[in-house]
Amino acid sequence: MEHYLLFKIIHSAVAVLLPLGVIAHIFMLWKAQRRGDLAVLQRKVRRTRLMSLPVFAVLALTLPVSGYYLVNIAGWPLSQLWLLLSSVLFIVMIALGLLLSGRLAAWEALGPVPAPQRLQRFALVYGVLILVLLVAILGLMGAKPA
Repeated sequence: MEHYLLFKIIHSAVAVLLPLGVIAHIFMLWKAQRRGDLAVLQRKVRRTRLMSLPVFAVLALTLPVSGYYLVNIAGWPLSQLWLLLSSVLFIVMIALGLLLSGRLAAWEALGPVPAPQRLQRFALVYGVLILVLLVAILGLMGAKPA
């Protein structure tokens, strides 16, 4: 049972750090875009796409693995509604993450040319939707039976 507590702490830490990282990146890109310095914005988009998104993806993909391990140790059936809903939301979140990665790649490919507003809005909408899904999944995890 000592492994259960360790995995629960690690799982919870990742679950908290992931939305905080998404919030930080949305704010960082919004702030860079507001300043109007295209070179800084392009650097931040490139860094987000090449460094942060893969790290976020690895962190996000550890959540179902550690979560299912915790459920298995606790002896809960995988057919519970909160597990099924969070799994579906997680799959949708992964799809949105791939779409966001594509939008950021298109944004980066523009180079020194300013990105169209439509591209920026899509990237923002995908980021916000990912954040909303993360919060919904955290809510389902918090509402689980004790």
